[in-house]
Amino acid sequence: MSVVGVDFGTLNTVVAVARNRGVDVITNEVSNRATPSLVGFGPKCRYLGEAAKTQEISNLKNTVSSLKRLAGRSFKDPDVQIEQQFVSAPLVDINGQVGAEVSYLGKKERFTATQLVAMLLSKIKQTTANEIKLPVSDIVMSVPAWYTDVQRRALIDAAEIAGLKLLRLINDTTAAALGYGITKLDLPAADEKPRRVAFVDIGHSDYACSIVEYKKGELAIKGTACDRHFGGRNFDKAIVDHLQKEFIGKYKIDISTNPKAMTRVAAATEKLKKILSANQQAPLNIESLMNDIDVRAMITRQEFEAMVEPLLSRVHIPLEQALADAKLTKDDIDVVEIVGGGSRVPAIKDRVQAFFGKPLSFTLNQDEAVARGCAFSCAILSPVFKVRDFAVQDIISYPIEFAWEKAPDIPDEDTSLVVFNKGNIMPSTKILTFYRKQPFDLEARYCKPEDLPGKTNPWIGRFSVKGVKPTAAQDDFMICKLKARVNIHGVLNVESGYYVEDQEVEEEIKDDEEKKDGDVSVYKSPFVESSPSIEHFESSSIPAKRPRLDPQPSGEASRFHFYDVPDENSRLTTIKAMDTDNKDEKPKTRKVKKQVRKGELPISAGHTGLDVDAKNSLTEKEASMVMEDKLVADTEEKKNELETYIYELRNKLDDQYAEFASDEEKAKIRSKLDASEDWLYDEGDDATKAIYIAKMEELRALAGPVVQRHFEKVEAERQALQAKLEQEAAAKRAQEEAARKAAESDKAAQGENAKDEEMTDADAPQQPKVEEAD
Repeated sequence: MSVVGVDFGTLNTVVAVARNRGVDVITNEVSNRATPSLVGFGPKCRYLGEAAKTQEISNLKNTVSSLKRLAGRSFKDPDVQIEQQFVSAPLVDINGQVGAEVSYLGKKERFTATQLVAMLLSKIKQTTANEIKLPVSDIVMSVPAWYTDVQRRALIDAAEIAGLKLLRLINDTTAAALGYGITKLDLPAADEKPRRVAFVDIGHSDYACSIVEYKKGELAIKGTACDRHFGGRNFDKAIVDHLQKEFIGKYKIDISTNPKAMTRVAAATEKLKKILSANQQAPLNIESLMNDIDVRAMITRQEFEAMVEPLLSRVHIPLEQALADAKLTKDDIDVVEIVGGGSRVPAIKDRVQAFFGKPLSFTLNQDEAVARGCAFSCAILSPVFKVRDFAVQDIISYPIEFAWEKAPDIPDEDTSLVVFNKGNIMPSTKILTFYRKQPFDLEARYCKPEDLPGKTNPWIGRFSVKGVKPTAAQDDFMICKLKARVNIHGVLNVESGYYVEDQEVEEEIKDDEEKKDGDVSVYKSPFVESSPSIEHFESSSIPAKRPRLDPQPSGEASRFHFYDVPDENSRLTTIKAMDTDNKDEKPKTRKVKKQVRKGELPISAGHTGLDVDAKNSLTEKEASMVMEDKLVADTEEKKNELETYIYELRNKLDDQYAEFASDEEKAKIRSKLDASEDWLYDEGDDATKAIYIAKMEELRALAGPVVQRHFEKVEAERQALQAKLEQEAAAKRAQEEAARKAAESDKAAQGENAKDEEMTDADAPQQPKVEEAD
């Protein structure tokens, strides 16, 4: 099983894979570490990724870009009209969603943005599988923090259509923060002051800043702010607009009237901008741009910064907003980490550094940091890898409220409640409690539409609660509890519903629970019924019932009695404290009404995501298009094999096969080769895979006897050479064996001689000694 992280970008998509030795960024079929986020369409197949980039200029009307900006958007959204400036294919309305109208397989087709994203993900899936030699299933994908519920659902649907299991949608800056923190071994302990890092991410189309607090084994996002129309492409457009005016005056051509010319200038501008990041000036030269006119220009860094000054003046806004959301100041920030390709512009780095008043940090790879963070997140969520525990606390970007119809039995009931506030931890679960006698509906929506991107519809979903009826015993309200959750993807759902009943039980009061003097808690408000991890909300205002305090005569033992005002709809907890002055009595107890779960409540949900039938239909359509692309690729491969075989066989007839074929055979084979070549470049240019295979087999059958004779000679020579080598090896082994035996004989003879010499020395007479006399 694979563990894959996908940085889904506006311009490029980067894929990282977790392996035993760490995280690697994979390369695509042309060895690039980033794949263009483009989808193109042709008369035979689709062009995805690199193939789409190659044919973009010649196929502008059928190539769709900016998929990240189109996903989950309405055609009427003003942001979509802005995107049309950057998307060459015409955008259209498809049942309220934005899509593209293109020519595919010779006819007009319309594809929604969700389908287009699914096509790109299918390509990413195939490229990754080819690189890691494993099937790809589980992925974690990055999204901008400003994505709404409908946009997140669109990407989840796209992943399912592409046959991928999306383990998590993670915000871009959160992914970068995870990649930064998980490898740090010097993070402060839980009881120490956290390390605060500001992540500034400037990509191709948007700009985000997140304030992150680190402690050992965890990170917490404290504030995030975005500028959705600030990125590399906006800097490119400023230069293009300048060049358009210059070319009108200098060359009398208006490139805005020619889409191909605009695309070529935009591509050249992107390269020019990169040169200006390292140099003070950069040239631009484009041959035959328009009307056979060659254009030239020279732009200095000062001129470039003057062009983009309106953009640079907005650099500080997300930084200030992120700090305000985090309730921190510039002085509280320990490190400022910069990521994103757009952050290489020197003027941007200068503005960010001046704002924080401290040097910038570039420890992360600016283009690959988000993809690596996604891969780490996928490894944490996947059972395949054992990863160091690292908790990630993200936050909700927009406040969410629930609204419902007023119950006829509760005339003063509120009809809406903000359940998830901006800045709440994500994922988060909350329990909503309703008192009802019949089924009811509630709607979820964003309560501040003005904060949403463009003109996004604030409506999130509608949930119908079934099976509600009065309680059988007293014809009273049914206590309905609904579990609302913003999940790990940032998507809202009402996951389940159930009803409870009050049951009175008696429990012992522990010493540490006794009330202190003056601490008289009369009753518990229904709106603060909560636990540390799950917050509970009640939707209705309870009919009036107030306990009263019964005072005791002076001098008697301290004793409190709490009473409910008689009311058949009472929802209060009755507490009875026993006498405290008699130590011989039984332990203090209290009677408590506890809520016991009695049964489930069916919930039907309506939201912006695709239903099961529509999703299955699109999945089948995507699978058929994948097979069509594969067939076209295989057909092209067989065509190339046939062409290669024709040229190789023709050359070998005069070289390797010359002595193995008669003149008659050569003439016959050459005639067949010429006919096949003429067919291939004429009517055979658009044949099927089966025909190419048949043509190849005909040629192989005709040349078979000649090839066989050549093979037999080569095989005979190979066997003769092998036999010769074996004989030489055997002779060499025999010589080595003889030499070994001779050496052993010599060694044995030398041993005998040495023994004889020792014996001779032992038998020899002693030499006389001469000693000095005293």
